[in-house]
Amino acid sequence: MSAGTIGAFIPIVALSIPIVAIWTRHKTRIAEMQIRATAEDTAQRAAQYVAKTQELEDRVRVLERIVTDKGYDIAAQIEALRDTKAVEDYRRDPLN
Repeated sequence: MSAGTIGAFIPIVALSIPIVAIWTRHKTRIAEMQIRATAEDTAQRAAQYVAKTQELEDRVRVLERIVTDKGYDIAAQIEALRDTKAVEDYRRDPLN
């Protein structure tokens, strides 16, 4: 290689360095945004799971209380629940 060829490569390399730096910074920011979006989605799902788990725990507590409470007549409670459901169904669709 001649001195003229090497001299031509020096400005090209000098201009390539900032371009590569900008491109690398851009790729890093995109990766960070993707990580943030994934983290937010994961947090939302976790909150939904917590709410659903709490709801199920509450339902199990009610069932445990019904089964373990000696003063209650289980058959009467079941009938009361059926009556309540019938009233709620009627309120939703009175024609049926």
